[in-house]
Amino acid sequence: MSMSKCQQLSSALFKQQGSFRMMSSWWSNVQQGPPDAILGVTEAFKRDKNPQKINLGVGAYRDDNGNPYVLPSVIQAEHNIMKKNLNKEYAPINGIAEFCTESIKLALSDNSPIVKNKCYASVQSISGTGALRVGGEFLQRYAPLKTIWVPIPTWGNHGQIFKFSGLEVKTYRYYDPKTCGLDFSGMIEDLSSAPTGSVILLHACAHNPTGVDPKPEQWKELSDLLKKKKLFPFFDMAYQGFASGNVDHDALAVHTFLLDGHQIALAQSFAKNMGLYGERVGMFTLTSLDTEEAERIMSQLKIVVRGMYSNPPIHGARLVSEILSNSQLKNQWMVEVKGMANRIISVRNKLKELLAKEGSTRNWNHITDQIGMFCYTGLEKDHVKKLIEEHSIYLTNDGRISMAGVTSKNVGYLASAMHKVTS
Repeated sequence: MSMSKCQQLSSALFKQQGSFRMMSSWWSNVQQGPPDAILGVTEAFKRDKNPQKINLGVGAYRDDNGNPYVLPSVIQAEHNIMKKNLNKEYAPINGIAEFCTESIKLALSDNSPIVKNKCYASVQSISGTGALRVGGEFLQRYAPLKTIWVPIPTWGNHGQIFKFSGLEVKTYRYYDPKTCGLDFSGMIEDLSSAPTGSVILLHACAHNPTGVDPKPEQWKELSDLLKKKKLFPFFDMAYQGFASGNVDHDALAVHTFLLDGHQIALAQSFAKNMGLYGERVGMFTLTSLDTEEAERIMSQLKIVVRGMYSNPPIHGARLVSEILSNSQLKNQWMVEVKGMANRIISVRNKLKELLAKEGSTRNWNHITDQIGMFCYTGLEKDHVKKLIEEHSIYLTNDGRISMAGVTSKNVGYLASAMHKVTS
């Protein structure tokens, strides 16, 4: 059998160096990176043979049978798009225009003066992650200070995204483990110490990973504080509609800040509320004082996007545009997203109820006080260890569970296991 050219080269190099191990590599200084925490949970879950096993780590919606859910409105939008025989040419650098228009109207409302007067610059992004990254890059270039403050805890990717953008990342208190609720006084105290011009990252609704949101009056107090201190609000809105089932209610914080005269940055995602996880469709927006300023901002945002990925993908944006621009489909989607939110709310109520029936004397009110996909249970590391090893219930070490993994069929088993490990 004749040797391939690659084998011949390898043989020659081996003879020349004596051993491949003696050869230096461009990558010899690259260290092994830490494994992804959520991926590790999923891999352990897959290996488990227990038929009662539950995966509460995945951050994606599941129906009551534990299966991925494709919204009927999305399926109909796919059919509508196929009939249009659209081409696959590049989208503009800033994305599909109709998508951007419909998305900002969803976030700020149709009647928003910012929308009506076009006092904003929006670019389609690679989901919410891409929106945050584009925003971080823009702020690194143009913000008075190169510092962004994020809550403790926050989505695990926030710090990395902003550090890679060149921003300095600082933290402010948010979650109180004693109450499994909001540490509002700590939040106010820390933000009061932030230097003028700092960027403040805020979860618009369904805080990830805690599920703890400020109350309307607390959002108003935060707005007043940021305005007084001249701090710049950057909203991450990944769950509009998915949190409460009402898109306007979930955008309350954004609306409050805009009504108070703030200019804001906004990252939107359609992964959760339309189930478009794999389509990677989102948008980044900066509001402006006037259209001339918006045009200047847009010119720079295009330069940022061009240097990152050049053009956004088209299919997911077409799906969102089709749903939001078609009144019948939009109404259908509103019902479906409310249905997803209601299922999550119902299993929260059921879990709390069943824990009480199990005889648990712990205070589990936070299960229903929190909102959205995730719940910070208050379980400690030893509780988590027992849940995994003794009951095949998989979650992250901080006690966070994805409520999407809880169903009417497994909630009883979950409640029993939680009671056993905490008794």
